[in-house]
Amino acid sequence: MPVPVLEEAQKDLVNWKGCGMSVMEMSHRSKEYDSIHNKAVEDLAELLNVPSNYKIMFVQGGATTQFASIPLNLQGKGDYLVTGSWSKGAAAEGARLGDANVVASSADIKFTKIPERNTWNLTEGAAYLSYCDNETVHGVEFHSPPDVDATLVADMSSNFISKPVDVSKFGVIYAGAQKNVGPSGATVVIVREDLLGKASPSCPKMLDWKTMADSNSLYNTAPCFTIYMAGLVFAYNRSLGGLAAIHERNQEKSSLLYSTIENSDFFHSPVDASCRSAMNVPFRIGTGGGNDETEAKFIKEASAAGMVGLKGHRSVGGCRASIYNSVPLDAVTQLTQFMQKFEMDNK
Repeated sequence: MPVPVLEEAQKDLVNWKGCGMSVMEMSHRSKEYDSIHNKAVEDLAELLNVPSNYKIMFVQGGATTQFASIPLNLQGKGDYLVTGSWSKGAAAEGARLGDANVVASSADIKFTKIPERNTWNLTEGAAYLSYCDNETVHGVEFHSPPDVDATLVADMSSNFISKPVDVSKFGVIYAGAQKNVGPSGATVVIVREDLLGKASPSCPKMLDWKTMADSNSLYNTAPCFTIYMAGLVFAYNRSLGGLAAIHERNQEKSSLLYSTIENSDFFHSPVDASCRSAMNVPFRIGTGGGNDETEAKFIKEASAAGMVGLKGHRSVGGCRASIYNSVPLDAVTQLTQFMQKFEMDNK
């Protein structure tokens, strides 16, 4: 989270804007919360330049719940592009609840590259194509949306509001809050209006996008504090110059880290250069694709130096630096300097 956002929330934590209560105590039907909620929606619409024929919703259950919402709301054949753990999970849920076709998968190369476009087995007349724009675990990111005729459905949980996006190219965008937006507890869902009202009769009300759109995401008690924090982040990002400025800063951070890895024969990136993530940078240390003992030492010494969270996901091992929006360039600089010293001491 950006420090100025945390400081603003701290200032208003007990008594929001002099109203006598915390946001955590407000009724989600109160006029005070109504102003917070609507401003968050408005600021996100401005930040992401969301067209007027789209609905912005805050729902619960995490992005994983949207894996189920997609086939239940968009009935018909669903194409799935599998490029990592999260798109694999979405495809499995799509197959369980609907008619799903995996058009391509990079599982055979350990999700280190996006399958070439000419290898995709697309379904003619598919209702949608679902994909993950940034795979958090494997560090694979799409630098432009897939070029298909079907309605695009994108999981942007880990790179949401990290770069400009042409929302009009998508039917559905969804993102868990806990990466770039705010604390966990809310999921942003942006849906083109013509896709609402088509849910399966068996779709639970809470998973029906029309239910949430018609109620301004207030069909039931909303995750008010998370939405409040998200609103502060949206407003703060606008004050920084919007997504173009944020993207430029993110590119500077990721370029510094990747160049440090590339200029070394001790650190290695497993991800193809064509699709490396600006948010999640996995890397291995040592010879033979990575040495577990050396990596454990690196993580321990980095933690002692104040750099935490560098252990790779348990499913893949190795190391991973997540450099989300709020991570300053100075932090990445310190990491790269530590990496260079560690290499000299341990090579």
